Amino acid sequence: MALPAAAQALVVPTPVATTLQQISAAGFKAHVQYLADDRLRGRLPGTPGYQMAVDYVTAQFQQMGVRPAGENGGFTQKVRLRRAFVEPGALLLRQPAQGPAQPLAYGTDFTVYPNPGQAEVRVEAPLVFAGYGISAPELGYDDYAGLDANGKIVVLTRQPQRQFGDNEQQYFGDLRTKLETAARHGALGVLLADYKAGALPVPAPKGAVSALGPDGQVAVSRSYAPGPAQLVGALSAAALQTLFAGAAADTAQALAALRAGHPASQALPGRLLAAYRSRYQDVDSYNVVGKIEGSDARLKSEYVVHSAHLDHLGVGAPVNGDSIYNGAHDNATGVATVLEMARAYGRLRVKPRRSVLFVLVTGEEMGLLGSAYFARFPTVPKAALVADVNTDMPTIIAPLLAVVPLGAAHSSLLGPVVAAAAYLGLAVEDDPEPAQHRFIRSDQYSFVVQGIPALHLKYGNKTADGKNNLSEQVQKWRALTYHKPQDNFAGGTFDWDAGRKYAQLNFLVGYQVAQATARPTWNKGDFFGARFGR
Repeated sequence: MALPAAAQALVVPTPVATTLQQISAAGFKAHVQYLADDRLRGRLPGTPGYQMAVDYVTAQFQQMGVRPAGENGGFTQKVRLRRAFVEPGALLLRQPAQGPAQPLAYGTDFTVYPNPGQAEVRVEAPLVFAGYGISAPELGYDDYAGLDANGKIVVLTRQPQRQFGDNEQQYFGDLRTKLETAARHGALGVLLADYKAGALPVPAPKGAVSALGPDGQVAVSRSYAPGPAQLVGALSAAALQTLFAGAAADTAQALAALRAGHPASQALPGRLLAAYRSRYQDVDSYNVVGKIEGSDARLKSEYVVHSAHLDHLGVGAPVNGDSIYNGAHDNATGVATVLEMARAYGRLRVKPRRSVLFVLVTGEEMGLLGSAYFARFPTVPKAALVADVNTDMPTIIAPLLAVVPLGAAHSSLLGPVVAAAAYLGLAVEDDPEPAQHRFIRSDQYSFVVQGIPALHLKYGNKTADGKNNLSEQVQKWRALTYHKPQDNFAGGTFDWDAGRKYAQLNFLVGYQVAQATARPTWNKGDFFGARFGR
């Protein structure tokens, strides 16, 4: 990551510097203690415990002088969530050109994802193999070039693609991208095949969750793309071999070509019949939206967003006798960050020039649903959203000495990050885990796909002893704590002063964007900017 050269040190007006110093470690801690309490039962969307979190944030906003910016003059935006399950009896039947039909075994040869938009699926169609399912002619690669997928079931491989850079791998490796690409080519179904033996991915026992739009149709989903594709499922390596039987090129030849960077798309013999049913459970959940109105007559109609997800996993399988997944770090600390920033903005006698939105979203753990819903259907004009500064599990388990600004290098947002970090004495580092594709795995990505520059500030690797190996400590902590009941306030590992500094950093980044005359812009030639920028 090339850091921009700072022409001069950031000058923070005295009232802002004073407010910055008033951000409180004790206040941060109090928010986490409440939000991670057992009474909230893990803040699962649609439950009374999640509503307690909504009510807490709303009350905090009211005390801080934050104005409502949700629907109907209130602080909330309703998000209708649909949890979908596959009913027993799913059928997948290969019909070769000659010979008897070949049934595939559910759970061994294939699984299917529930269809949240169509309760009964029945598809009978020819098969085509489309490699990785990537259509990127601008990059010199297109699995769909010369392939007629219209009205057919597309088979894809999960084999990792190596010919692309990190940004391209993040985007094209995303299931949603593969489904949208297949839908654009008229596919009736998508089956993702493992290229080596192993357990099939199975739909979550709690179902696959989507968000319904204002029209009652599926608006946001990680495993469904509105369009002609009704069937989405997974195939085992053995099932893939079965579907390739009699093809012009066998699996070994096709996968070898893909490994060499060459598309290996082709029609597959026979037809496939798929039939299954889905059942639904619909609940209402809520995003919480508040605002501080800007001071500039013109710029106050534009908004800088500070976001964090309010939900966690609820109650689940016990681990060491505890079944409540409290989500203290994930993401009560992120919500605490936004609340302490809101308090800081509220204290300013002269507000920043642009308005500031504080958006606490639902359904992040279900697939970024609440943020994707808000970014698509914001409670303010979408064109007025200039940037998102997201916070998700900052992992405050040690002193904060360095930060990794995920996504900032794609836009002019990197400048405010570098300036704010320098002011606070923090180093700025590259992502130590690029293979984890963390940029697309949290709520900032929901804003990116709507064309809005966004970033997510994570801990850096710097340590006080000079070993600069904090990522090792974080990995050990994650193995014992992440997405487990052990992510709790009581007995948890926290550095509350680090939380305070993290909130200061996020505030100072957002404040600079809110003060600047020009909106943030995507960098020239940036992959995400070119694909989504407006």
